[in-house]
Amino acid sequence: MTTTLFHPVKLGAVELSNRFVMAPLTRTRAPGHQPNALMAEYYAQRASTGLLITECTMVTEGTSAFGDDPGVYSAEQIEGWKLTTKAVHEKGGRIFMQIWHAGRAAHPLLNDGKEAVSASAIAIDGETHTPEGKKPYTVPRALTVAEIKDIVADFRQAAINAKEAGFDGVEIHGANGYLIDQFLRESANQRTDEYGGSLENRARLLTEVIEAVTDVLGSDRVGLRLSPLNSFQSMKESDPVEWTRFLCEHLNRFNLAYLHLMRADFFGIQQADVVAVARETYQGHLMVNMGYTPDEANQVLANNQADSVAFGTGILANPDFVERVKAGAALNEPNPNTFYTPGAEGYTDYPFMTA
Repeated sequence: MTTTLFHPVKLGAVELSNRFVMAPLTRTRAPGHQPNALMAEYYAQRASTGLLITECTMVTEGTSAFGDDPGVYSAEQIEGWKLTTKAVHEKGGRIFMQIWHAGRAAHPLLNDGKEAVSASAIAIDGETHTPEGKKPYTVPRALTVAEIKDIVADFRQAAINAKEAGFDGVEIHGANGYLIDQFLRESANQRTDEYGGSLENRARLLTEVIEAVTDVLGSDRVGLRLSPLNSFQSMKESDPVEWTRFLCEHLNRFNLAYLHLMRADFFGIQQADVVAVARETYQGHLMVNMGYTPDEANQVLANNQADSVAFGTGILANPDFVERVKAGAALNEPNPNTFYTPGAEGYTDYPFMTA
């Protein structure tokens, strides 16, 4: 039997009705970093997707990179997220929370003046949006080993809180130039201690976070997202293929629910086939992402090149994406002008397919 997007799959401990995954997409609809009923409606609308992965969610107060990004570090936030998990589960859906520390991408102007931190004191090139307009990224302070241990503890607590909020699991955000990626890749990590230098040392923070989170949830309810090629936020690795091979071999020991691999670079600067080396090396469930059409995704699954495929703006703009693809129906076009604006417009008002 040829595998397609519509076939069910067991992803760790979680049974999925199909192999469509909603990629984590920042939407900045959480004023005061508080999850709310509007967010619950948004995710519940998309519950026919095999797995929903939430937008990146702060494990630590004062680490916002976007302004109205949600957190999971307070009792109030746990209660707010319960609205989402309840609404999704009532529709038969499955949902993981993506847990995240922004590191040097967290601008002080978004965090009451709190200094940004990272693996090393190297700033992101360029500017970011702040309450005072676009401003250059600041030079972060290099974390001490004691502070790294505190951040690992924050990830552990985030897993505890996500479990209490009713999530089916969590995805650790190790991609796109945020803190874990800042340790993983040489362009942002020039440390000379046990967290820098060799690939094994640069992966130490990731390893400790995985160990802490899987200790809470079990490895079969934990996923990881990586972006070997993505140059977003001044990231680069001299040999991304060998970097991918090393990490996939390293990850095999953990028996995670899945590895979520971004196949490309937002800016097209770094190019290589990292999916093939991941498939060859990684022994668990491989989820792929970035620019797949449903037709290409079906071909990837049929060829056993991956086990599931995550879609971004297609599901953002089509709450019934799965049903539309199955029916061969036209898709709504996403509106980039409302990706990060407040309120329901461009969020929960995309139309469903009419009969």
